[in-house]
Amino acid sequence: MSALALVAAGLAVLRSSGGSAQAAAPTRPNIVVLETDDQTLAEMEVLPNVRRLIGSEGVTFDNNFDSFSLCCPSRATFLTGQYSHNNGVRGNALPAGGFEKLDHTNTLPVWLQQGGYYTVHLGKYLNGYGRRNPREIPPGWSEWHGLVDPTTYRYYNYTMNENGVLTTYCAVPEPSCYQTDVLRDKANEIIRRRTPDGPFFLWVAFLANHSGGPREPGDPAGFPTPDPAPRFANRFAGVRLPQPPNFDEADVSDKPLVIRRRTPITARQRANIQENWQQRRETLLAVDEAVASIVETLRATGELDNTLLVFTSDNGFFHGEHRIRNGKVQLYEESIHLPLLMRWTANKALPRGVHRKQLTVNVDDAETILAAAGDTARPGRIEDGVSLLRYWKDGGLELGRDLLVDNMPGVIHFDAIRSRNFMYAEYQNGDRELYDLRTDPYELQSQHANRAFDRLKAPLSTRLHNLVGCAGASCRARPAVRFTAARRGRCGSVAASVSGPNVASVSFWIKGRRVASDARAPFRATLRFKARTTVRARITTRFDQLVTTDRTVRACR
Repeated sequence: MSALALVAAGLAVLRSSGGSAQAAAPTRPNIVVLETDDQTLAEMEVLPNVRRLIGSEGVTFDNNFDSFSLCCPSRATFLTGQYSHNNGVRGNALPAGGFEKLDHTNTLPVWLQQGGYYTVHLGKYLNGYGRRNPREIPPGWSEWHGLVDPTTYRYYNYTMNENGVLTTYCAVPEPSCYQTDVLRDKANEIIRRRTPDGPFFLWVAFLANHSGGPREPGDPAGFPTPDPAPRFANRFAGVRLPQPPNFDEADVSDKPLVIRRRTPITARQRANIQENWQQRRETLLAVDEAVASIVETLRATGELDNTLLVFTSDNGFFHGEHRIRNGKVQLYEESIHLPLLMRWTANKALPRGVHRKQLTVNVDDAETILAAAGDTARPGRIEDGVSLLRYWKDGGLELGRDLLVDNMPGVIHFDAIRSRNFMYAEYQNGDRELYDLRTDPYELQSQHANRAFDRLKAPLSTRLHNLVGCAGASCRARPAVRFTAARRGRCGSVAASVSGPNVASVSFWIKGRRVASDARAPFRATLRFKARTTVRARITTRFDQLVTTDRTVRACR
């Protein structure tokens, strides 16, 4: 460990123990990020180990989204904590995006390494990595095991840059070097080797369940599929493809041109989608085994409790919804709604086995990791996200922000805003979409032309335009509200009030219990308590924003 890291670690110990190193609790955690590729939220069904070992021992964020549903922009957001319009990566390849587009000198691993972390990348990196120079190692990585494009997209016969040495695995396919299993074994070896040497950051980026070679007998012609591990081949044979109401959507006249041009799905295409759906789920079974193995290695080395484990995916995927045979990039829930589960059992302030309903987005990932790493790791960019440790600790907290969703520049470009209950989008060609997700969770009928929604569309459009050019705090803008709470008259009586434009209703909470509410202006309540107490106002606006504000009050002198 460097001298800087030793000093930082010592200061962290002193802070956590009130000055006594002997009484120190675990301080900076190891950080292990386990990321799949193209995995949908629904596919969590086939990952019981992930749900049991991470979610049930930590937190599951039920409303987590991807700001740009494409591999390279999503990963660049993970590495920067910024929306794509701020980090500059707006596609998978030049000129809009790709590996070369990101400034790698100012990313999460650089910040963590400067803060004393040993940083390791293992697996897929940004699209296009290795084409310019297969031996290149981006800044910030203490140890590097990066899959080299184009071989990244092979479950066998892939090449890895291992600290500057190129190694090709399994030129002739055999089960012993199935890519997911090799990444699993390397992750376990790294954890065992690094355990005595201070905190580490390990990003394990699986290819699964992205499509990839080699093609196998029975794979649908002209339809890319992944390659399950041999032990899981045909595990889901005979299981029928789910067909939700938006599968092969019958009427797409309300949709943008890019969807209206799609023809109904044929019987052959339906069979192809079925085969791909089956193989994708079978491919994830090896990931589920790998996660269980990595967790067990952390346990065996004594590092599990003080490791922040993060499980997520870079983007979702379509299986025939809205007539989209496969792929991502579109704004619909199947493409942008992602799994996010975390575990950190040494941090006793964080509850275990909880679900959180607040809106979260992948610009939050970097900020969450930095918050866990402590004061020694500082971002070199203006961060657009927030630390989700706050949401994890406090399920009632609401920040009042909206989420930005967009895609690559060009004729099919859109900018969209995801609020608590609505998705509103504006396309470059003038198309619009608006969905009320409370009554239409499958996004079957856009309300953009419905005059009944005119009063909502204007504020959503204004907030969307603010998000498109936002940076830092402006990406987290909250509704303008004012909350006051103060002792009134005799001991034990507190007057609470909320004001601000567009307030629709307010509820007042003390110690997790609602004690009063008001749905008419002026929004007031008289609260009764004597001890010094924190009062929370939970404020709903007319235009689909929810924000909480806290005030600590002493009702008696």
